[in-house]
Amino acid sequence: MASPYIELEVGERTVKVTNPDKVYFPEIGATKRELVEYYVSVGEGALRALKDRPTNLKRHPDGVQTEAIYQKRMPPKHPDWLQSVTVTFPSGRTAQSLRVTEVAAIAYCANLGTIDFHPWQVRAADVEHPDELRVDLDPQPGLEFDAARRAAFLTRDVLGELGITGFVKTSGNRGVHIAVRIEPRWDFVQVRHAGIALARAVEARDPSLVTTAWWKEERGERVFIDFNQNARDRTVASAYSVRARPHAPVSTPLTWEELEDADPRDFDLRTVPVRFAKVGDVHAAIDDRAYSIERLLEMYAEDDRGDMPYPPNYPKMPGEPKRVQPSKARSDT
Repeated sequence: MASPYIELEVGERTVKVTNPDKVYFPEIGATKRELVEYYVSVGEGALRALKDRPTNLKRHPDGVQTEAIYQKRMPPKHPDWLQSVTVTFPSGRTAQSLRVTEVAAIAYCANLGTIDFHPWQVRAADVEHPDELRVDLDPQPGLEFDAARRAAFLTRDVLGELGITGFVKTSGNRGVHIAVRIEPRWDFVQVRHAGIALARAVEARDPSLVTTAWWKEERGERVFIDFNQNARDRTVASAYSVRARPHAPVSTPLTWEELEDADPRDFDLRTVPVRFAKVGDVHAAIDDRAYSIERLLEMYAEDDRGDMPYPPNYPKMPGEPKRVQPSKARSDT
């Protein structure tokens, strides 16, 4: 027997939604149809965050209570209008990745069970030079959202002194993300170095609150600034991305004023469309100006601490320190 389905008109496309009544988010009883309709309802904002970017998919075809499928390549069977772009992984291998060009592409992938969309920090026109610097503020165990909020305002202060505007959003969990549009003139290594310099500058403002320690054993109860989110093939959930948790939280763009008393639990698959219909995309101006990272690169060069470790799946990089956690390094001496 054929699976039940409905069809949604999304722009110029007709998107088929199979098994629309399947429950994807058990805590609130939200269905697959609601997920697809959510992405259509916030389509303008979601597309702004994903437009022309290679995008990884985090799929849960049977709902969030099941194991995720992490997909970095284009779905093998797809309509002709779905576009792709070639990306190069840290290993040197290449692949065809989804290139999001219209809201219908987002809806199509949501029908495949895609809950989280994870875009690269580059655009299809130039996949070797990022146009976005990312700040990922991750509260360590024992901390809640308020710690990330305070770290975000410290980050805003540092950026402001550099003449740079960042755009803030909830991560969809306890963290905060800040995006900065940058001129696509620097490669992944340089943008990562700029991210390290920014993270260190924020850490210096309040080292009791913020840490850049890559090794978990050194972080303590502080907010970790994950500078490696600026490395090649590292991604964060996009603005307006639903997160794969039972209550369907959303990584939601905010104004800095809203962040002052925001509660991330208020933003989910059902509340964000209402908010979007009322206030629109509060990040609508994010592409209006791209910033230079030259001063951040100067700050990195002036810091005698040099580079920080890369994630374990990356090849050894020039200038990178030993990739071994401090407790093990001490035990070997």
